[in-house]
Amino acid sequence: MELPTIAAPGVGERADAVADAACHLYDTIAPWGSGVPGGWSRAAAEDAAEAIETTALALASVGPGAEVVLAPVHAALADLRRRLGLAPADALSGDGIAATPRTVGNPRRTRWARVLTAAPSPRQPPSRTTS
Repeated sequence: MELPTIAAPGVGERADAVADAACHLYDTIAPWGSGVPGGWSRAAAEDAAEAIETTALALASVGPGAEVVLAPVHAALADLRRRLGLAPADALSGDGIAATPRTVGNPRRTRWARVLTAAPSPRQPPSRTTS
């Protein structure tokens, strides 16, 4: 399947913004390393997983069979959520669409409400000292 050169209004810009945000997230978390505690919070991990899940749902509409190719992404994220003790993602129907229709277009508006608290002091990445 060959995709058109021009996307529907707003699709290209939003996809570009998602890619930029993912790069900024990686650049932010990379200094923490994989074995150093403190880089991720529960809410941040859930937000990142939800972003990937929602992006995969959107990308599933790119063409016939795309949802089948993306099924392992959803399975891997479900496993990650279990390992991290996060709530499961919305259940999907057989065609890859959320089984429970969202009440609004923006999935983040239907999520649980976060309680606002005083912001903690910013954490600093681990220092990298060379010997």
